[in-house]
Amino acid sequence: MGYKEYVVDNCGKLWDKCKKWGKTNMLIGEYKHTIDSKKRLSLPVKFRKELGKKVIVTRGFESCLVVYPENEWKLVLDQLRALPSGRAESRKFSRAVLGGAIEVNLDKLGRILIPDYLKTYAGLKKNVAVCGLSNKLEIWDESKWEAYRKNAEQAIDKVAEDLGI
Repeated sequence: MGYKEYVVDNCGKLWDKCKKWGKTNMLIGEYKHTIDSKKRLSLPVKFRKELGKKVIVTRGFESCLVVYPENEWKLVLDQLRALPSGRAESRKFSRAVLGGAIEVNLDKLGRILIPDYLKTYAGLKKNVAVCGLSNKLEIWDESKWEAYRKNAEQAIDKVAEDLGI
């Protein structure tokens, strides 16, 4: 039961943006959490309602994990299906993302189980950073996140200029 909203960006390009019940995704912010001895991570309370009861966790860029709500995952699947299967790079990327993906239910306390192969991929130890990126979350090893964030913050002016922001 959603509707479409049409947005015109500052270059005059028309974008359509799906909205559900007049609400856009608001997964934003940075939170520090720990993975317990049973490989469970408690997701920030602020994110739980938006995420729903089931999420998809997969490999992300820069050796982090990405957590998608089910509705956002469907959009990712559509993008992956649209890639040309005749190109080796498309197959490689799809295999990395889809082969690494797992559906995970949030328990009553808002925790998710992170399998060993994803913990290893992201180099997750006990302390992690959970970062909201509007429509998805990233899970980083805390020390890797701090180094990445520090570097990104030092380059933010240049990056904004290069992106035309």
